[in-house]
Amino acid sequence: MYRMLSLRQFQQFLAVAETMSFRRAAERLNMAQPPLTAAIRQMEETIGVRLFERTNRITGLTAAGEVLREEAQRTIAQAERAVALARRAGTGEIGSLRIGFVASAVRQLLPILIAAFREQHPAVALELEEAPTARQIAAILNDRMDVGIVALPLPSGVEHRIAVQTMVKSHLVAAIPARHPLASAADTPIALAALADQPWILFPAGEGPGLHSTILHACAEAGFTPRIAQRAVQMETIIGLVAAGLGVALVPSLFNKTSREGVVFRELTGSGSPVPYETALAWRKGNHLPTLEAFIRTGIRA
Repeated sequence: MYRMLSLRQFQQFLAVAETMSFRRAAERLNMAQPPLTAAIRQMEETIGVRLFERTNRITGLTAAGEVLREEAQRTIAQAERAVALARRAGTGEIGSLRIGFVASAVRQLLPILIAAFREQHPAVALELEEAPTARQIAAILNDRMDVGIVALPLPSGVEHRIAVQTMVKSHLVAAIPARHPLASAADTPIALAALADQPWILFPAGEGPGLHSTILHACAEAGFTPRIAQRAVQMETIIGLVAAGLGVALVPSLFNKTSREGVVFRELTGSGSPVPYETALAWRKGNHLPTLEAFIRTGIRA
Protein backbone atom coordinates (compact mmCIF):
# COMPACT_ATOMS: atom_id res chain seq x y z
CA MET A 1 0.00 0.00 0.00
CA TYR A 2 1.43 3.37 -1.08
CA ARG A 3 2.01 6.08 1.47
CA MET A 4 0.19 9.29 0.57
CA LEU A 5 2.28 12.14 -0.75
CA SER A 6 2.08 15.46 1.08
CA LEU A 7 1.37 18.86 -0.45
CA ARG A 8 4.93 19.81 0.37
CA GLN A 9 6.21 16.89 -1.73
CA PHE A 10 3.94 17.91 -4.61
CA GLN A 11 5.31 21.45 -4.39
CA GLN A 12 8.90 20.17 -4.39
CA PHE A 13 8.24 17.93 -7.37
CA LEU A 14 6.58 20.74 -9.35
CA ALA A 15 9.46 23.11 -8.63
CA VAL A 16 11.91 20.61 -10.09
CA ALA A 17 9.59 19.73 -12.99
CA GLU A 18 9.16 23.39 -13.94
CA THR A 19 12.82 24.42 -13.64
CA MET A 20 14.41 21.12 -14.74
CA SER A 21 17.12 21.89 -12.19
CA PHE A 22 17.57 20.82 -8.59
CA ARG A 23 19.61 23.95 -7.91
CA ARG A 24 17.06 26.42 -9.29
CA ALA A 25 14.20 24.49 -7.70
CA ALA A 26 15.95 24.60 -4.31
CA GLU A 27 16.41 28.35 -4.66
CA ARG A 28 12.72 28.78 -5.48
CA LEU A 29 11.76 26.72 -2.45
CA ASN A 30 14.29 28.49 -0.23
CA MET A 31 15.97 25.25 0.81
CA ALA A 32 19.29 23.49 0.30
CA GLN A 33 19.74 21.28 -2.77
CA PRO A 34 20.70 17.96 -1.07
CA PRO A 35 17.47 17.69 0.94
CA LEU A 36 15.47 18.45 -2.21
CA THR A 37 17.30 15.78 -4.17
CA ALA A 38 16.67 13.33 -1.34
CA ALA A 39 12.98 14.28 -1.24
CA ILE A 40 12.52 13.57 -4.97
CA ARG A 41 14.32 10.25 -4.61
CA GLN A 42 12.01 9.35 -1.72
CA MET A 43 8.97 10.22 -3.83
CA GLU A 44 10.16 7.91 -6.58
CA GLU A 45 10.73 5.13 -4.05
CA THR A 46 7.28 5.69 -2.53
CA ILE A 47 5.51 5.61 -5.90
CA GLY A 48 7.77 2.90 -7.29
CA VAL A 49 8.62 4.61 -10.61
CA ARG A 50 11.14 7.12 -11.92
CA LEU A 51 9.77 10.62 -12.37
CA PHE A 52 12.70 12.28 -14.15
CA GLU A 53 14.97 11.32 -17.01
CA ARG A 54 18.48 12.26 -15.93
CA THR A 55 22.13 11.56 -16.51
CA ASN A 56 24.42 14.10 -14.85
CA ARG A 57 21.47 16.48 -14.99
CA ILE A 58 17.73 16.33 -15.50
CA THR A 59 16.83 15.96 -19.16
CA GLY A 60 13.07 15.61 -18.90
CA LEU A 61 10.08 13.97 -17.27
CA THR A 62 9.21 10.33 -17.65
CA ALA A 63 5.70 9.36 -18.70
CA ALA A 64 4.89 8.85 -15.01
CA GLY A 65 6.38 12.25 -14.25
CA GLU A 66 4.20 13.94 -16.88
CA VAL A 67 1.07 12.42 -15.35
CA LEU A 68 2.15 13.37 -11.84
CA ARG A 69 2.85 16.96 -12.89
CA GLU A 70 -0.70 17.42 -14.18
CA GLU A 71 -2.25 15.80 -11.12
CA ALA A 72 0.04 17.66 -8.71
CA GLN A 73 -0.99 20.98 -10.26
CA ARG A 74 -4.67 20.07 -9.85
CA THR A 75 -4.11 18.88 -6.28
CA ILE A 76 -2.33 22.06 -5.19
CA ALA A 77 -4.90 24.25 -6.92
CA GLN A 78 -7.71 22.36 -5.17
CA ALA A 79 -5.94 22.66 -1.81
CA GLU A 80 -5.56 26.42 -2.29
CA ARG A 81 -9.23 26.66 -3.26
CA ALA A 82 -10.23 24.66 -0.15
CA VAL A 83 -8.27 27.04 2.08
CA ALA A 84 -9.77 30.08 0.38
CA LEU A 85 -13.32 28.71 0.68
CA ALA A 86 -12.77 27.79 4.33
CA ARG A 87 -11.53 31.30 5.02
CA ARG A 88 -14.55 32.83 3.23
CA ALA A 89 -16.92 30.51 5.10
CA GLY A 90 -15.28 31.46 8.38
CA THR A 91 -15.87 35.15 7.73
CA GLY A 92 -19.46 34.67 6.53
CA GLU A 93 -18.71 35.43 2.88
CA ILE A 94 -20.20 32.13 1.71
CA GLY A 95 -22.65 29.64 3.15
CA SER A 96 -26.35 29.91 3.85
CA LEU A 97 -28.69 31.75 6.19
CA ARG A 98 -32.31 31.04 7.17
CA ILE A 99 -34.16 34.28 7.86
CA GLY A 100 -37.65 34.77 9.23
CA PHE A 101 -39.59 38.03 9.17
CA VAL A 102 -42.89 39.50 10.28
CA ALA A 103 -45.11 40.76 7.48
CA SER A 104 -44.74 44.42 8.46
CA ALA A 105 -40.97 44.21 7.86
CA VAL A 106 -41.57 43.73 4.13
CA ARG A 107 -42.61 47.36 3.74
CA GLN A 108 -39.41 48.91 5.00
CA LEU A 109 -36.78 47.03 6.98
CA LEU A 110 -36.47 43.73 5.11
CA PRO A 111 -35.70 45.13 1.62
CA ILE A 112 -33.06 47.51 3.00
CA LEU A 113 -31.44 44.86 5.17
CA ILE A 114 -31.38 42.15 2.51
CA ALA A 115 -30.04 44.50 -0.16
CA ALA A 116 -27.23 45.70 2.13
CA PHE A 117 -26.31 42.13 3.07
CA ARG A 118 -26.36 40.84 -0.51
CA GLU A 119 -24.12 43.70 -1.61
CA GLN A 120 -21.43 42.62 0.86
CA HIS A 121 -22.10 38.85 0.76
CA PRO A 122 -23.44 37.95 -2.70
CA ALA A 123 -22.40 34.30 -2.43
CA VAL A 124 -24.48 33.55 0.68
CA ALA A 125 -27.66 31.61 -0.08
CA LEU A 126 -30.66 33.13 1.71
CA GLU A 127 -33.77 31.20 2.71
CA LEU A 128 -36.57 33.63 3.64
CA GLU A 129 -39.78 32.73 5.46
CA GLU A 130 -42.60 35.01 6.55
CA ALA A 131 -43.89 34.08 10.00
CA PRO A 132 -45.34 35.72 13.13
CA THR A 133 -42.96 36.41 16.00
CA ALA A 134 -43.89 33.39 18.12
CA ARG A 135 -43.37 30.96 15.24
CA GLN A 136 -40.00 32.53 14.45
CA ILE A 137 -38.82 32.20 18.04
CA ALA A 138 -39.87 28.55 18.14
CA ALA A 139 -38.06 27.89 14.84
CA ILE A 140 -34.91 29.64 16.07
CA LEU A 141 -34.86 27.64 19.31
CA ASN A 142 -35.36 24.40 17.36
CA ASP A 143 -32.62 25.23 14.82
CA ARG A 144 -35.05 25.55 11.92
CA MET A 145 -34.21 29.23 11.51
CA ASP A 146 -31.03 31.21 12.11
CA VAL A 147 -32.35 34.74 12.63
CA GLY A 148 -35.69 36.46 12.70
CA ILE A 149 -37.03 39.94 12.16
CA VAL A 150 -39.57 40.02 14.97
CA ALA A 151 -41.94 42.39 16.75
CA LEU A 152 -41.05 43.11 20.38
CA PRO A 153 -41.61 42.30 23.13
CA LEU A 154 -40.65 38.63 22.87
CA PRO A 155 -42.82 35.87 24.34
CA SER A 156 -42.10 35.51 28.06
CA GLY A 157 -39.65 32.85 29.17
CA VAL A 158 -37.25 33.02 26.22
CA GLU A 159 -35.18 36.04 27.21
CA HIS A 160 -32.31 33.91 28.55
CA ARG A 161 -32.10 31.95 25.29
CA ILE A 162 -32.74 34.59 22.65
CA ALA A 163 -30.58 37.63 21.86
CA VAL A 164 -32.14 40.70 20.26
CA GLN A 165 -30.94 43.81 18.45
CA THR A 166 -33.58 46.52 18.08
CA MET A 167 -33.74 47.82 14.51
CA VAL A 168 -36.72 50.18 14.33
CA LYS A 169 -38.65 51.93 17.09
CA SER A 170 -42.08 53.19 16.15
CA HIS A 171 -45.67 52.99 17.41
CA LEU A 172 -49.11 51.72 16.52
CA VAL A 173 -51.86 53.75 14.84
CA ALA A 174 -55.58 53.14 14.53
CA ALA A 175 -56.84 51.59 11.30
CA ILE A 176 -60.49 52.55 10.73
CA PRO A 177 -62.89 51.75 7.86
CA ALA A 178 -62.97 54.74 5.54
CA ARG A 179 -66.80 55.02 5.74
CA HIS A 180 -66.86 54.93 9.54
CA PRO A 181 -67.66 58.22 11.35
CA LEU A 182 -64.40 57.93 13.30
CA ALA A 183 -62.47 58.08 10.01
CA SER A 184 -63.22 61.77 9.52
CA ALA A 185 -60.47 64.30 10.20
CA ALA A 186 -57.79 61.77 9.37
CA ASP A 187 -55.00 64.21 10.16
CA THR A 188 -56.26 64.68 13.71
CA PRO A 189 -55.21 62.21 16.43
CA ILE A 190 -57.96 60.12 17.97
CA ALA A 191 -58.21 58.98 21.58
CA LEU A 192 -57.69 55.27 22.01
CA ALA A 193 -60.76 55.29 24.28
CA ALA A 194 -62.87 56.34 21.27
CA LEU A 195 -62.43 52.81 19.92
CA ALA A 196 -63.86 51.19 23.06
CA ASP A 197 -67.27 50.37 21.61
CA GLN A 198 -66.02 49.25 18.22
CA PRO A 199 -65.56 45.67 17.00
CA TRP A 200 -61.83 44.89 16.89
CA ILE A 201 -59.70 42.86 14.53
CA LEU A 202 -56.66 41.39 16.28
CA PHE A 203 -54.15 38.63 15.74
CA PRO A 204 -54.27 35.55 18.01
CA ALA A 205 -52.33 35.91 21.25
CA GLY A 206 -50.27 32.82 20.47
CA GLU A 207 -48.86 34.31 17.27
CA GLY A 208 -47.37 37.38 18.94
CA PRO A 209 -47.97 37.19 22.69
CA GLY A 210 -45.71 40.13 23.53
CA LEU A 211 -47.35 42.63 21.18
CA HIS A 212 -50.80 41.19 21.91
CA SER A 213 -50.24 41.86 25.62
CA THR A 214 -48.96 45.38 24.86
CA ILE A 215 -52.15 46.21 22.94
CA LEU A 216 -54.44 44.84 25.65
CA HIS A 217 -52.50 46.74 28.31
CA ALA A 218 -52.84 50.00 26.33
CA CYS A 219 -56.58 49.44 26.01
CA ALA A 220 -56.84 48.74 29.73
CA GLU A 221 -55.08 52.02 30.47
CA ALA A 222 -57.64 53.74 28.23
CA GLY A 223 -60.41 52.16 30.34
CA PHE A 224 -61.74 49.30 28.23
CA THR A 225 -61.22 45.75 27.02
CA PRO A 226 -61.42 45.41 23.22
CA ARG A 227 -64.28 43.35 21.82
CA ILE A 228 -62.63 41.00 19.34
CA ALA A 229 -64.88 40.45 16.31
CA GLN A 230 -62.34 38.92 13.91
CA ARG A 231 -58.88 37.38 14.19
CA ALA A 232 -56.18 37.35 11.53
CA VAL A 233 -52.48 36.55 11.66
CA GLN A 234 -50.90 38.97 9.19
CA MET A 235 -51.09 42.77 9.41
CA GLU A 236 -51.95 43.04 5.72
CA THR A 237 -54.90 40.71 6.28
CA ILE A 238 -56.02 42.70 9.30
CA ILE A 239 -55.98 45.91 7.26
CA GLY A 240 -57.93 44.17 4.51
CA LEU A 241 -60.62 43.19 7.02
CA VAL A 242 -60.72 46.77 8.27
CA ALA A 243 -61.23 47.94 4.68
CA ALA A 244 -64.13 45.50 4.45
CA GLY A 245 -65.77 47.30 7.38
CA LEU A 246 -65.49 44.42 9.84
CA GLY A 247 -63.86 46.42 12.61
CA VAL A 248 -60.98 48.61 13.75
CA ALA A 249 -57.41 47.62 14.55
CA LEU A 250 -54.05 48.90 15.73
CA VAL A 251 -51.28 48.49 13.17
CA PRO A 252 -47.66 49.69 12.85
CA SER A 253 -47.34 53.38 11.95
CA LEU A 254 -45.39 52.54 8.77
CA PHE A 255 -48.73 51.65 7.17
CA ASN A 256 -49.75 55.27 7.71
CA LYS A 257 -47.14 56.31 5.12
CA THR A 258 -48.96 54.62 2.25
CA SER A 259 -52.54 55.03 1.12
CA ARG A 260 -54.86 52.03 1.35
CA GLU A 261 -58.29 52.13 -0.26
CA GLY A 262 -61.05 51.70 2.27
CA VAL A 263 -58.89 52.42 5.33
CA VAL A 264 -58.00 55.58 7.23
CA PHE A 265 -55.07 55.60 9.63
CA ARG A 266 -55.18 57.92 12.64
CA GLU A 267 -52.58 58.68 15.25
CA LEU A 268 -53.54 57.91 18.85
CA THR A 269 -53.71 60.27 21.79
CA GLY A 270 -54.78 60.18 25.41
CA SER A 271 -54.54 57.36 27.95
CA GLY A 272 -52.85 54.20 26.70
CA SER A 273 -50.97 55.98 23.93
CA PRO A 274 -48.58 55.94 22.30
CA VAL A 275 -48.54 52.17 21.89
CA PRO A 276 -44.91 51.22 21.19
CA TYR A 277 -43.96 48.96 18.31
CA GLU A 278 -40.35 47.80 17.96
CA THR A 279 -38.89 45.62 15.25
CA ALA A 280 -35.73 43.70 16.09
CA LEU A 281 -33.38 40.99 14.97
CA ALA A 282 -33.59 37.87 17.13
CA TRP A 283 -31.27 34.86 17.23
CA ARG A 284 -30.34 32.04 19.58
CA LYS A 285 -27.68 32.96 22.12
CA GLY A 286 -24.49 31.01 21.52
CA ASN A 287 -25.09 30.66 17.79
CA HIS A 288 -21.82 31.79 16.20
CA LEU A 289 -22.64 30.87 12.60
CA PRO A 290 -20.38 33.15 10.51
CA THR A 291 -23.16 34.11 8.09
CA LEU A 292 -25.40 34.98 11.05
CA GLU A 293 -22.72 37.17 12.62
CA ALA A 294 -22.21 38.91 9.26
CA PHE A 295 -25.97 39.49 8.98
CA ILE A 296 -26.14 40.97 12.48
CA ARG A 297 -23.24 43.31 11.66
CA THR A 298 -25.12 44.41 8.54
CA GLY A 299 -28.22 45.05 10.63
CA ILE A 300 -26.31 47.21 13.09
CA ARG A 301 -24.92 49.32 10.22
CA ALA A 302 -28.23 49.54 8.30
